[in-house]
Amino acid sequence: MTVLIDNRTDWVLDDEFERLFNDVVLESLKFENFDTQCEVSISIVDNSEIKNINKQFRHIDKETDVLSFPQLTFEEGEVADVNENDEIILGDIIISIEKAISQAEEYGHGLRREIAFLTAHSMLHLMGYDHMEPEERDIMFEKQEKILGNLGITR
Repeated sequence: MTVLIDNRTDWVLDDEFERLFNDVVLESLKFENFDTQCEVSISIVDNSEIKNINKQFRHIDKETDVLSFPQLTFEEGEVADVNENDEIILGDIIISIEKAISQAEEYGHGLRREIAFLTAHSMLHLMGYDHMEPEERDIMFEKQEKILGNLGITR
C-alpha cells in the first residue's frame, strides 16, 4: 500500500499524522475487504485552494472540508490503473486543514479525530460509496464510525 501525502500548507505534518493517514487508509481497505495493494494520494490544502478545486470540479463556489476523486467506477469489466508497484490507483483525497481545525473545535474533539474521520469518509467514497440518499448516508456514517472504532479513535 502506498499513501502519497502532499502538504501544500504551512501546517506541520508530523510523523504522528503521517501514521494516522496510513492507519486509516489501511483500516478502511481491510474493513471493506478491498485489495490492500493500492495507492492513495492525500493532499493537505488551505480553504482557498479547496474552494477553487470545489468550484472547478463540482461547480460549488465555497470551501469544504474534504473532496474525493475516485479513479475507479466499479463498472463490470473495468480495468484499474496501476502504479509502478502494480498497486491499484484508488484515487485522490483533498483535505482542507483550516476546515478540519475549525470543525474539530466546533465538534469538541481533537484534530487527530477530525483528520481520521475525513480520511475514512473519503476512503469510502474512493471505494464506491456515496451519501446522496438518506439510506446511503446512514450506511456510510456507520461504516466510518466502525473503521474509526477499530482504530480506537472516538469522540
